[in-house]
Amino acid sequence: MNNQPERMGLKVATMVALMASGVLVLAGCGSGGDKEPEGKASQSASSKPAGSTGGGTSASATPTQVLAQIKGEKNVEVTINSALRDAGGFVTVQGVVTNNGTDIFDATNWVGQETALSQSGASVAGAVLVDQAGKKRYYVLRDTDGKCLCTMKLLSIQPKESRPFFAQFPAPPAGTTSVEFQLPTMPPAKIQISEG
Repeated sequence: MNNQPERMGLKVATMVALMASGVLVLAGCGSGGDKEPEGKASQSASSKPAGSTGGGTSASATPTQVLAQIKGEKNVEVTINSALRDAGGFVTVQGVVTNNGTDIFDATNWVGQETALSQSGASVAGAVLVDQAGKKRYYVLRDTDGKCLCTMKLLSIQPKESRPFFAQFPAPPAGTTSVEFQLPTMPPAKIQISEG
């Protein structure tokens, strides 16, 4: 008696069952188990602190610290949230630029007068930290191309729009914790340096 058709049917049924289980396993693996539901993704994105660019900054439930607020021409406001000294000998100032005016704002006047920094474009390249006790000024650092180590392309800031910014400076001596932050066309503001 020839059982070949029965064996063939059994083989086909086994292969179909294996393929179906493989598809189910792959579908389970491909669901991206670390993704949040749509409602949660937008909620977690809105809980990030102002000025956060997502580069390793974790969301915080506590309100963002305000070291100083500077109000300038055309109702532009600069809020400084942190000035952190790191072990490498730098101070990084971070904050937010908010256009409270009715016209589009470009930070072209914040580059400063130094010709070498003009290639940084609309930026905070002209910012300075002033150590009044030590009688020294600290300018924004530059990369090997001469561009500032700061936020660039601060162009077309719409009315009621806010944009984060940062600027990195050489650190004053360890004993200096109070400095003045100066930005061209804006009044100066005293800020406290904290240890990063």
